[in-house]
Amino acid sequence: MTYRFGIFEFDDRTCTLTRSDRPVPLEPQPARALALLVSRAGDLVTREEMRAHLWGDGTHVDFDRGLAYCIGQLRAALGDTADNPRFIQTLPRRGFSFIAPVVSEQEHRSSSDVQGAFESSVAQNEERGTSNQEPGTTNLEPRTTNDRRSLSSALALATGAVLLIVAAGGWWVWTRTRAPDRPIVAVAVFDNETGDASRESAVATIADVVVERLTALGPARIGVNGNSKVLRNPRADRDPRLVARETHASFLVAGHLQTKDGRLSLLMHIIRLDDGTHVWVQRISRSPEEGLDSLDEDVAAQIEKAVRQIVLKDGVQAS
Repeated sequence: MTYRFGIFEFDDRTCTLTRSDRPVPLEPQPARALALLVSRAGDLVTREEMRAHLWGDGTHVDFDRGLAYCIGQLRAALGDTADNPRFIQTLPRRGFSFIAPVVSEQEHRSSSDVQGAFESSVAQNEERGTSNQEPGTTNLEPRTTNDRRSLSSALALATGAVLLIVAAGGWWVWTRTRAPDRPIVAVAVFDNETGDASRESAVATIADVVVERLTALGPARIGVNGNSKVLRNPRADRDPRLVARETHASFLVAGHLQTKDGRLSLLMHIIRLDDGTHVWVQRISRSPEEGLDSLDEDVAAQIEKAVRQIVLKDGVQAS
């Protein structure tokens, strides 16, 4: 089947990718990964599903490295980036989603099939009208009432089918491009403000765990954006209006690790982006001996609880 997205076209039968009708080099394994992603555009393709599709159960490889290579090759071929994806979105520790609108060959051809049926019906009615025609005369209209009714019925059926396809196509485009009816939460990379570079890695992974925890609430209930480049800006350079524009989010989750009174102190925020106000702030404090072990899970649990209450209004009764 052929899939079209943006200026690209991909044929999963031959595993060929073209850009504006020009071939784009793509190795067989990344091509197979693309075939799975576009066939399930808009849905989550888990890492396990991708592994089974590319290698099967009987193959033993360095799965993480192989998968990273495939996705990297796909992004290079599509001109995509992980920080600000237009085609392939990474959901940390869960999988991937093809987020660009995709039109398959079947959807593209259905309109042509209806048009062909319409032209065939008209031709049959014209032939029926001329078969009983007197020699040497010209038939300018259907000769009988039945002929006229048959032609009218064919026209009505063809017109109705075309309108149905146009309406379905319009609905599909609208659902892909309309503003989301679910809240979107952006998760910024947490800042290490302790001055201790050895804590950089542990602090940087906290946002990934938060993204994973919030995504598990269900994509139909909440959208989670943790990949946009603007979310990697340091706290001092983070403009709420720019975050809202780049991520389409209504709320921002952020945090920073500091040292306070000889203890490690992680301050967490939920910020409403339309006016930049803090709607939730919480602090976790630990002694240097306790360190950062399991801190990411504690942070993710508290933020999930706050998002449920503030963003999703879980347990909040309307007055």
